[in-house]
Formats: sequence, C-alpha cells, structure tokens
Amino acid sequence: MKVVVLSDTHAPRFWKTCPPRVVEHLRGADAILHAGDVCVGWVLDELASYAPVHAVKGNNDGPDVEAPETLELTLGGLRVAMIHDSGRAKGRLARMRARFPKADLVVFGHSHIPMDQSAGGLRILNPGSPTDRRRQPYGTLGLLWIEGGTLAEVRIVPVT
Repeated sequence: MKVVVLSDTHAPRFWKTCPPRVVEHLRGADAILHAGDVCVGWVLDELASYAPVHAVKGNNDGPDVEAPETLELTLGGLRVAMIHDSGRAKGRLARMRARFPKADLVVFGHSHIPMDQSAGGLRILNPGSPTDRRRQPYGTLGLLWIEGGTLAEVRIVPVT
C-alpha cells in the first residue's frame, strides 16, 4: 500500500492548485494523509480525485475544512494516528505514545519541519510542507509503503 503524507499546504496563499511534483507522487497512491493547515476545503476535494483522503484540522483551517482535531485509523493493518500540532520537540515521542497508546505511527504537521523518528515501537512523522518551506531547504512530502501491517519503507521527499 502506497500512502502520500502531506501537511501545511496553506491554500490558496501557497497552494493555488496541486503542484506538478506533488501530483507525480499522488498518482498510484492508495491513500492520502493530510496533517492539517489545508486552510480551504477544496484542497481536500482536489486530493480526493487521486485517492481516499484522511485529514485532521489545523490551526489555520477555515470553517469549510471538515476534519476532526485527531484521527485514528488502520491502513493496511498499520495503526495510524494523526494530529496537527504535536507540541514542543522535547518529550514528543513519549507524549505521542501517551496520547495514542495503540498507534504504530503518528503523523503530524504544524512546524513545517520534516522529521522521522522512532522509539519504543512508535514512529512519528512530520512530512514538512510541499509549498511553504519556511527555513527548510526544500518543500517536502512523506511517502509510506505499508506491507503486512508494517512500514516497509518511509521517505521524506523534496518536491521543490
């Protein structure tokens, strides 16, 4: 199962339409996760034309973004939790384990800083932002390959 992970697309300020380098990764995806700050609901509709979308609400999302604050789901047997803001960096892994005790993977956004860490049977992933890189060298997204209920591969991919 191929899953594309996005966050902090910030439309329409930074995302006018799906960028071509993002589209390349969306083609053939089995699912799309968006960790918030979509900002406007039509982005989720645009993404849904590629694959089923699972999203959480970010602090900049407008009232037309219909998404919960947190989400827990199973993809290909992998237990995934999502939240926009995971809080400060110190203690993040332990805090996410306490918040989502059954999760194998927690996807989050907010900082625009791509990050992939794991400890104690939990992996946490921030895909960064494909459109608003802030002080990062590239805009990024995340790619997951799930096989038999486990993460076979995780990549953070530059798209700008």
